[in-house]
Amino acid sequence: MLPEYQPGARNAVRVCLAVSAGDRVAVVRNAGAADIADAIEEECAGAGAEVRGYPMEDWTSRPTLAVPPPMAAALTEFAPTVSFYIGNVYAGEICFCQQFIKLLTQDLRCRHGHIVGIDRALMLDGMAADYGRIYELTRAVFEVARRASQIEVRTRLGTQLVATFDPHLRWVPCDGRYHEPGQWGNLPEGETYTAPMSVDGIIVGEEMGDDFAPRYGLFKQPVRMRVEGGWLVGFDAPGDDRLRAEIDAYMGRHPNSRRVGEFAIGTNTDLSRIVGNFLQDEKFPGVHIAFGDPYGHETGADWECPTHVDVLASQADVWVDGRQIMAGGRFLL
Repeated sequence: MLPEYQPGARNAVRVCLAVSAGDRVAVVRNAGAADIADAIEEECAGAGAEVRGYPMEDWTSRPTLAVPPPMAAALTEFAPTVSFYIGNVYAGEICFCQQFIKLLTQDLRCRHGHIVGIDRALMLDGMAADYGRIYELTRAVFEVARRASQIEVRTRLGTQLVATFDPHLRWVPCDGRYHEPGQWGNLPEGETYTAPMSVDGIIVGEEMGDDFAPRYGLFKQPVRMRVEGGWLVGFDAPGDDRLRAEIDAYMGRHPNSRRVGEFAIGTNTDLSRIVGNFLQDEKFPGVHIAFGDPYGHETGADWECPTHVDVLASQADVWVDGRQIMAGGRFLL
């Protein structure tokens, strides 16, 4: 293991997933993240676990729409107690991800760490954060948010959103501790989210997720998106006709692609800036919403969509039922 990866690997293995002697750990990996996957595997072995690696390139070509049956059979035979996915997820692979996570967390009852888009910078930054502090803050924000009827968001760039919430839909605390069978999270961690009942207003997005993030990083000029009744009704990408066309095409892939499926608050206060990698930037203190799939298996939403793209508004002012909990990205709890 590269010495610089040790703090991040230790957090992922020992703090977030609580790997110990007696665990069986499956590490599904991409060639492009081999050094990071090696570090995770070495840390798991150091914790006393049995470790097996599953390079994606050995099982399927990319992008893939589903978990390859031979890989599913091999994972089932190994019967892991802990699993990691380390590497990239390509455009159009949301169905693969959903099937993969279901296999590991619901069928095999793994504790699972999903580490997509990871690179050296994120291993040294978000994965090396203080996960004790992330846990405490995320739980505190979750306790406030889960009772919310309305949350208002504003940013210096012009975001003005009002989101309303259905008490029957669940908030999910992504606190970085997945110690029980079937629990999982996206690492690096630090957010709490739900499927909103409705969202109205404007979000001025500095960055978008899915395949936009690896291709565009931080936008040269933020995109402006207008939402009414929980649906995208208009947007502009100033000065970038190609981006505008790509967003329009993405939002037309499915009847629910323009529907707001997620509202989230980032809680990783160890992050000092957004860096253009959405895996980490969505955890930066601020707010993001996503158009498309509402993660119904987690939130309880009764609809679905094969697309899901996040839009980030960092350094936000946030009020929960009139109580301000964030000012310029600084928590007031």
